[in-house]
Amino acid sequence: MTKQKHPVWLQYLNARLLELGFGILKLLTTYLPHSWLMALGKNLGYIAMLCTPRRCQITDINLKLCFPEFDLATRRSLRQRHFESLGMGMLDMCLAWWAPTSRLQSLLHVKGIENINTAFEKGQGVIFVSAHFSSLEMGGRFVCNLWTIHPVYRPHRSAQLEEFILAQRVPHTGWCIPRHDIRLLLRTLQQGHGVWLAPDQNFSNPGYVFAPFFGIPAATTTAIIKCARISGAPVLPFIIMRLDDATGYRIIIEPALDNFPSADIQQDVVRLNAIFERWIRQAPEQYLWSHRRFKDRPEGEAGFY
Repeated sequence: MTKQKHPVWLQYLNARLLELGFGILKLLTTYLPHSWLMALGKNLGYIAMLCTPRRCQITDINLKLCFPEFDLATRRSLRQRHFESLGMGMLDMCLAWWAPTSRLQSLLHVKGIENINTAFEKGQGVIFVSAHFSSLEMGGRFVCNLWTIHPVYRPHRSAQLEEFILAQRVPHTGWCIPRHDIRLLLRTLQQGHGVWLAPDQNFSNPGYVFAPFFGIPAATTTAIIKCARISGAPVLPFIIMRLDDATGYRIIIEPALDNFPSADIQQDVVRLNAIFERWIRQAPEQYLWSHRRFKDRPEGEAGFY
């Protein structure tokens, strides 16, 4: 059965509402001080928590699975802080799209920038690996402004929303790579450019294996390992976290992984998940717990959601 498209008038209305909503956000990020933006984002996130019971349920399941040592009150507090972080992340994204570099420089505290220069010196491109923290877009703005780096993204279901988002990213990234376009990704590396991706989500495709994530088997893509093996590009982990007082961001760029990829693709996946887990434990509220990270299960195992 062919999926029916929305009527033309509804598509038009959605487009105008989208423009209006992001227009308001652009004004806010242009004129409000950073502390006010983060306070606004925190409140928006709290409202979102009250209005999205299904996402709250997914978050509760994930937190119970990954932090069994936490009691119920601790997990509920973490859930609220998670949604508040998501709200701040929405405004982080807007800052990454529209704020001038001069405004962002005072907010970013960077460690390990020399590791990027070292990785690019090999001349085989660089694969930047991060995880889905709420300030992810801000991290991408930073690295893409300083080096020729192109993000790998998951195409949005809404063509209008995808077109709008790409229009905001392209001025900083040059071009973006759909996550299924492996040929474009490899060509980008062959040109000596960087690619940036976050392989820590549950994507329903054949290219994954199950590897521990907080001690639980999680479907994890192997695409990054295969691309590193084909291209010879070094894999460089980096993470951005919001400071505890929300006055700025901490970016940590770790050295390129040694002996990666190895001869054992399963162990390589385990190694990546261990890096993500180490980061998450530093600021658990900033990770994307409202995603169904454990959606796919090993054969014969019951689902969690």
